[in-house]
Amino acid sequence: MNFLGPILGLLILCYSVLLIVRKVNPYAVLLFSGLVMLLLAWCLELNVPVVKKTTGSQLLDFFRLIKEAFAKTNAGVGLMIMSIGGFVAYIKHIGASSALVNLAIKPLSLFKKKPQLLAVMVIPIGQLLFICIPSAAGLGLLLMASVFPILIKLGVSRISAASVITACTAFGIGPASAITTQASEIVSQPVISYFIESQIPLVYILSMILTVSYYFVNSYFDKKKASSSYIQDEILFSDEQMLDESVEKVPKLYALIPVLPLLFLIVFSNLFDFFNDPILLDTTTSMFMSLIIAMLFELVRTKSILHVFDSLTVFWHGMGNIFKTVVTLIIVADVFSKGLIALGVIDALVFASQNIGFGVIGIAVIMTLLIFVSSIIMGSGNASFFAFAPLSSKISETYEVSSSLFVLPMNLSASMGRTVSPISGVLIAVSELAGISPIDIVKRNAIPFGINIFMLLILHFVL
Repeated sequence: MNFLGPILGLLILCYSVLLIVRKVNPYAVLLFSGLVMLLLAWCLELNVPVVKKTTGSQLLDFFRLIKEAFAKTNAGVGLMIMSIGGFVAYIKHIGASSALVNLAIKPLSLFKKKPQLLAVMVIPIGQLLFICIPSAAGLGLLLMASVFPILIKLGVSRISAASVITACTAFGIGPASAITTQASEIVSQPVISYFIESQIPLVYILSMILTVSYYFVNSYFDKKKASSSYIQDEILFSDEQMLDESVEKVPKLYALIPVLPLLFLIVFSNLFDFFNDPILLDTTTSMFMSLIIAMLFELVRTKSILHVFDSLTVFWHGMGNIFKTVVTLIIVADVFSKGLIALGVIDALVFASQNIGFGVIGIAVIMTLLIFVSSIIMGSGNASFFAFAPLSSKISETYEVSSSLFVLPMNLSASMGRTVSPISGVLIAVSELAGISPIDIVKRNAIPFGINIFMLLILHFVL
């Protein structure tokens, strides 16, 4: 195997990380680094990504890749994230966020002296929601709209609140998860059976370990950085107050509005059989449904249809703000990951794992760790798992063992790695709404997930 491409890719990766750490514009760093890697791959005659419709020139096709990345993202996850951003802006504008906070403060005030305890309780609850809402970025933003302001009001620092929200997406499990579907096919086991018999017993223990580790890690770092500028700033967007005192008092019923999308997605998920004819609802659709209901609430309260129509502008502005900050960063991160793949960085990791000379357990451990690292590099658990998972069948046949020995830890390490990647969609989205850097969240997530990946290996391969 030619290692020139992977070596160049790793050098560019390290330099890109260095520039981002030094506060250089991450949009520019990721975009131009990705284009440079694609051009190098072309010059080295490596496997450059093929565009759906060529311009007629291989050189110009690199720029068409950017166009296709925009089209793909905006038609899928980009639209979903923008709709959530618009909804978050709208419920803040009408006072629904404040209503939810005010309603939740009284019963939760018992945790005022132990805010970190309340914060980590979000993790197991959020993981249950993640089974019903298998979009990491989507769930992260929904929790930012509903849970984040409550945590802030009760004294949890923004960085701690953001970190536990991203931790809710740590385990890609459940019938609706793309990783679970692929994994169940590889081990030739029905999805539900794989979920109940394989995923739940292991994730149950790992989730408890993760919760405990976050409690101590966040408590330690918050005490270490207990300065007013770090903790007291209670904002959701960096240029707006979280709880604007000028917002008109609204009925307590408005507290229901921020959680409507979550309720819709749970009720209309394939995990429940509430209807004779199955009804499946995606996140974007639930956002628009919730928006219309919120507007009807406003119409009843204000009795002015002109006021309600004018307020819709806030929703569009919210979508635009998310596009220019979060969605564009996800798009350039996609170009960056394509560059890494084109230079053969992932292929080199696979080659190294196959020729390391370990026994079957050693190879399984190496594959698990490689997927974890690949998820961090590419910012996507799905991408890394789909790249490595097919190899498990070949390796299991070579060693005459069950492919489940490889697949389950690879499945979990892929989604865990995403939560430690500064270019993953969920970290980018949550950090933007929290007004902090993705790198700050990565620093908080690194220790708990370092512990968790170690415990995953112990629980699966030793105990």
